[in-house]
Amino acid sequence: MNYFVTGATGFIGRFLVARLLKRPGTRVFALVRPGSEYKLDALRKRLKAEPEQLVAIKGDMTRKLLGVSKRERDDLKGQIDQFMHLAAIYDLNMDAESQQVTNIEGTRQALKLAEELGAKCFHHVSSVAAGGLYEGTFDETMFEEAGPLSDPYLYTKHESERLVREEAKLPVRIYRPSMVVGHSQSGEMDKIDGPYYLFKLIQRLHDLLPPWIPLLGVEGGRFNIVPVDFVADAIDHLAHQPDGDGECFHLTADRHYSLGEVVNIFAAVADAPKMAVRLDNSLFRALPGIGMLRKGVASLPPSKFLLNQALESLDIPEATLKFLTFPTTYANERTRAALEGSGIQAPELEIYAQMLWDYWANHLDPERDDRADELQPLPTLEERVADKVVMVTGATSGIGKATALKLARAGAYVLVVARTKEKLDETLEEIAKIGGRAQAYSCDVSDLASCDALVEEVLKDHGRVDILVNNAGRSIRRSVMHALDRFHDFERTMQLNYFGALRLIMKLLPSMTEQGGGHIINISSIGVLTNAPRFSAYVASKAALDAFSRCAASEMAHQGIRFTTINMPLVRTPMIAPTKIYNHVPTISPSQAADMISDAIIRQPKRIATNLGILGSVMHFLTPKITETIMNTGYKIFADSAAAMGQKENTPKKISREQQAFSRLFKGIHW
Repeated sequence: MNYFVTGATGFIGRFLVARLLKRPGTRVFALVRPGSEYKLDALRKRLKAEPEQLVAIKGDMTRKLLGVSKRERDDLKGQIDQFMHLAAIYDLNMDAESQQVTNIEGTRQALKLAEELGAKCFHHVSSVAAGGLYEGTFDETMFEEAGPLSDPYLYTKHESERLVREEAKLPVRIYRPSMVVGHSQSGEMDKIDGPYYLFKLIQRLHDLLPPWIPLLGVEGGRFNIVPVDFVADAIDHLAHQPDGDGECFHLTADRHYSLGEVVNIFAAVADAPKMAVRLDNSLFRALPGIGMLRKGVASLPPSKFLLNQALESLDIPEATLKFLTFPTTYANERTRAALEGSGIQAPELEIYAQMLWDYWANHLDPERDDRADELQPLPTLEERVADKVVMVTGATSGIGKATALKLARAGAYVLVVARTKEKLDETLEEIAKIGGRAQAYSCDVSDLASCDALVEEVLKDHGRVDILVNNAGRSIRRSVMHALDRFHDFERTMQLNYFGALRLIMKLLPSMTEQGGGHIINISSIGVLTNAPRFSAYVASKAALDAFSRCAASEMAHQGIRFTTINMPLVRTPMIAPTKIYNHVPTISPSQAADMISDAIIRQPKRIATNLGILGSVMHFLTPKITETIMNTGYKIFADSAAAMGQKENTPKKISREQQAFSRLFKGIHW
């Protein structure tokens, strides 16, 4: 049997030609534009086909009779059994005129060529897009009922199918594939299209957040997705059935997916966060004036600019936004009946989603080369700090001391900073015992003049500081109502935790920029993420430093200055020892805290936080009232200490049953 195929080197065409050539005695005449013969040569090589089996016919979809010469038309006349028209433009960035020329006029000329060649049947590969934005279920008997055709692709696919229906003078069969993605076994795909536009967003979410974080999203429209091998198998089978002339076949999957479901399926295989809560579109339509407000805001120049910037960074064409609430589902009873017994069936998306993701990541992701570089093994701590000057404040106990020892052991020249000379000497002795290099500096970080003198002396001695670890801090646990006459609580925490740390940063920044880079690590608190009761003074001071660092990082990224905030959980240090309730909540050791700081030095991320801290932040965002109630319950169960209330505590109080239960709740969270 002889076939004339347009679009033979296209995505669906390549797989269909492969199936046709498996039929005994097959010859395929493929329309090829002049200058694109290499594509057919590559297809022959891939399919191990001889030139006489897969024959190139020079032509052009934009010309009369597809640009096929009269000589070749005469040679082919009476020899073509099946004319298969697959060629079309589907590109959301393509202008409307180009799509009309190829999709509509190209189909008209394909029909005329098929008639002149005497083909026995014209197989037109249309699309479910011919149904437009139809509200409801569009079946295989429907055409004129199509919904709005507001997009050039929808319009041109509808009108090209109309031509076939109304102007064909030979038997026709129409195939409407839904959204076609890569091969279900290999993932092979030729371009970013359809659900692939979501992949960059999912990848960014994977990079930014751990996979267990619940996200808020929208349900979106309904989408029908099929792999290319199913489409090729189905066309090949249906084209050779004896009773299919005049029929229209929906090459669709039995199951439709909402936008939210599609995102979650690919988020699962990409190990990215999922949309745990998805808002139905009707919620937005039901809110009075929300549509008008959205359109009004979107029309503002700044909004348009930000939207375009966001879409560009995610490789998403703006034209895709109109399809996010796609309203149409598709019935395929006729196709299922015709395929019965063939074993050809569209698999569910979950079965082959991993194949699609992996192929995109390895072949289509525009950043794949850069990401391959990122996936190279990270430097070790020893490589990162070798011969670097690292300043650690609060370095004579707890987190600071453990960090100083770890960095000295790794080869850094550690500048240990604290107020008490005797304790500094003890830390220096311990560092010397492990063969490390260090120098001690006495400084009260809450005193700005002392900070200035410290930096002046350090730069005089060493000329630079490569890494600053702002660890020195003061914590106060006291309810706001018990601090009404203790304004100095807020002044003291701000003075040390914010102003002191800020003074060191600002004094060191000129030398860091001059040397071409530096890394500033600020030890913040899990309380900044969880809004912990009784820590308003402490959390506010840490949040201030966090906010400064975010702003400064945006200004100084091009100068090689990196900022990392570590939202440290509770650490078993002398600072928390007086508060006995901490014996019943999750804590980490100073050594584990030093490991977090080492990780920050190695990876230089924007933020490091535990799962518990991130969960608290997400809960405050998604369910603020519920989370506030939970925190308030804990606040009421655990009273202020006697010291916080200005009393003497003679005997330790026994923890109550309610306190034990609340403590177990948080201890049961894996973080």
